[in-house]
Amino acid sequence: MNSMDFDWAEVRTFLSVAREGSYSAAARALGLSQPTVRRHVESLSERLKLDLFRRDQSGAKLTPDGERLLTAAEAMAEAAARLSLSADEVAGQITGTVRITASQMISHHVLPPIIAGLRRDHPGVQIDLVASDDTGNLLYREADIAVRMFKPEQLDLVVRKITELPTGLYIAKSLAARIGMPRTLDDLMKIDMVGFDQNPLMIREMAKMGLQVSREFFPVRCDAQPAHWELVRAGCGIGGAQRRIGDADPLVARIDMGLPLAPLEVWLATPAAIRRVPRVDVVWEALAKALAAP
Repeated sequence: MNSMDFDWAEVRTFLSVAREGSYSAAARALGLSQPTVRRHVESLSERLKLDLFRRDQSGAKLTPDGERLLTAAEAMAEAAARLSLSADEVAGQITGTVRITASQMISHHVLPPIIAGLRRDHPGVQIDLVASDDTGNLLYREADIAVRMFKPEQLDLVVRKITELPTGLYIAKSLAARIGMPRTLDDLMKIDMVGFDQNPLMIREMAKMGLQVSREFFPVRCDAQPAHWELVRAGCGIGGAQRRIGDADPLVARIDMGLPLAPLEVWLATPAAIRRVPRVDVVWEALAKALAAP
């Protein structure tokens, strides 16, 4: 086979490893197995007769040859994206795949019924859902649309604030039955809370309310949002959540003391180049409408 007969899947995998910094992270981003990612890279390396990556303690690092190939590979990715966009625009059809990335909690608790409605209304559109709390880079086409809880600041993005989600404090009904429902702030501070491990968000939010606490104030800590919520539901302590999630959960009760809890902003973001592609447009509008609903 001529060395110029590139396999686009191999080039795409090479790009993902270069961007993610490891074979395992690239496998997660692409939805492939780690052996498949490694096989793609090795095949491309053999085809080009170049060493593309070197291993070190932090993952896979580009060699000088890999660095030189990266620029050409990114140009190929941009050309492939333009080809796909042109085909959509010529056909004017609402078909194809849209890749959505959102936080773990939004992906688990909010998006499934929205995606079900999308599939009902637009059966030609397929959805890849990337449930991740990593910010990711839309400009690298790791996703077509991102649902973010903050305003994305990257250049060349179209962003739109959709709504603000009210938040609340919740306690497992099993825990409340055992120790009683807190009625005052003093009651609240005497009950265990589920905190974050490395994320300082809860400490900062409590400080805004005049409550100075450290990481050790929280006897149970976890940064993974779905696991964090399960700890609250199991009765490990009080925790915060979006009201649309917490109020719908039969295992917990909302603690309503009028505390000034900050709402969560919801933003949509997409690369400007694909905003009006038919399949992206219908998914964007469906997400905007559904996320803004009470």
